[in-house]
Amino acid sequence: MTPLFSRGGSGRKGLATLICGALAAGGLAAAGVATLAPGAASASSHREAPLISGTPQYDNTDLYAFVSPDKPDTTTIVANWIPFEEPAGGPNFYTFADDAQYDLHIDNNGDAQGELVFRYTFKTHTKNGNTFLYNTGPVTSLDDPDLNITQTYDIDLIKVRGGHEMSKTKLADDVPVAPSNVGKASMPDYGKLRAQAVYKTAGGAASFAGQADDPFFADLRVFDLLYGGNLSEVGRDTLKGYNVNTIALQVPNDMIRESAHQPVVGIWSTTQRRNAQGYYSQVSRLGNPLVNEVVNPQKDKDRFNASQPAYDAQFLKNVTNPELPKLIESIYKIKAPAEPRNDLVDVFLKGVKGLNQPPYVKPAEELRLNTSVKPSMHPKRLGVLDGDNAGFPNGRRLGDDVIDAALQVMEGELVGSKNDLGDAVDKNDKKFENYFPYVAQPTAGSRGALAKGTKAGTDVRSQLGDALQPAGSASGGSGNTMLIAASAASGAAGILLLGTVFAWWRRRMQRAY
Repeated sequence: MTPLFSRGGSGRKGLATLICGALAAGGLAAAGVATLAPGAASASSHREAPLISGTPQYDNTDLYAFVSPDKPDTTTIVANWIPFEEPAGGPNFYTFADDAQYDLHIDNNGDAQGELVFRYTFKTHTKNGNTFLYNTGPVTSLDDPDLNITQTYDIDLIKVRGGHEMSKTKLADDVPVAPSNVGKASMPDYGKLRAQAVYKTAGGAASFAGQADDPFFADLRVFDLLYGGNLSEVGRDTLKGYNVNTIALQVPNDMIRESAHQPVVGIWSTTQRRNAQGYYSQVSRLGNPLVNEVVNPQKDKDRFNASQPAYDAQFLKNVTNPELPKLIESIYKIKAPAEPRNDLVDVFLKGVKGLNQPPYVKPAEELRLNTSVKPSMHPKRLGVLDGDNAGFPNGRRLGDDVIDAALQVMEGELVGSKNDLGDAVDKNDKKFENYFPYVAQPTAGSRGALAKGTKAGTDVRSQLGDALQPAGSASGGSGNTMLIAASAASGAAGILLLGTVFAWWRRRMQRAY
């Protein structure tokens, strides 16, 4: 039997081939006029495990917890997701996953089990499905009808005992998320949108969810075998210019700690993803920075992301016998400290005794914070290592240089091997804000070098023509005019070819054979 539509099958195939050729004729020539490329990024400390690196919406990149500098009776928790957000990465910009639970866990008695969980769940809304645009005009408020793709979220406070849910309280319902910063044409006053996304809950808490500048600063070329012994390229902040999706929560200290006499809390964040059967499974977990990146080996990374702090004894050898000091010794001939590294157990699994180690602590990978330690008037980037007890590893502030601090501790700073090792990146590329949510505003998609023939503040639309060149192109008006004309001619030829092909295909389809 002859297949139905067999005649049209060959016609469609030929049409598709010719369309591709027509698009190539116009498109490739136009590509010669201007090439857009994101900043180079060959590795990320955020992509810490094989499975989660392929699903960035669920990848928790960093966790911060600190006594709020302007409200010392509160603690601020900042958790970030989606590494390496290219600001101009449209038309589908960056959203939290609708099929995930983003959880902030609080262990307030040191038993390696959470007593409180703040759960964020998100819902995406689309106003107009007949456009490819994220926004259909300039956005001046979070309820602007021109903001086509929006998200809202709920917060549930779950109280847990012995690993079992005891109660659940709704803290927030349908709170708007701050959108991705598409650019100055789409969002002329992004700071206004950021301010509208700060939500005050009952009981003195505040919440924010939305895009922000990635506060983590580091030279990630360190993963190129620690520069291979050549430090000529050290000191570049690889994360400069990239954004993340942030959840920030500010809560009264008394809400999360066991008591004023036991003020130390352990904090970690997780992501649970819903499967096809409707069940949730944990796919990401983060407490102290860099643990799953450089402490756990490949065989343990995915298992760590799916595990709970109560079972961290299975990873103990990774801490007491770490790989990194041996790698440094092999490349730079700096002798690795003697093992077992019990000093690292205190820093990463128990907390510093007399500072942020709770009584009767069970070793577990949590970011531990003593909520009774007042914020520093003059914070030091190395935190506790430099005598500033309000900083890392007593929690983690946005400005704490955890790369340098962790590297120095790894190399034996606490066991007599004094050193000043680091990656030569000492601060973030953007200044943090002085008030909640503290993270810097995201880099806009419209950022970048100005086109030649324009200047800052000039409407680019008024400059279109032969004088407009992409930044970095060679000077010489005639050559560029010819190139633009050639590109336009190629595009026109492509459109003409498309029309001719379509007319031919219609005539062919009307034939009886």
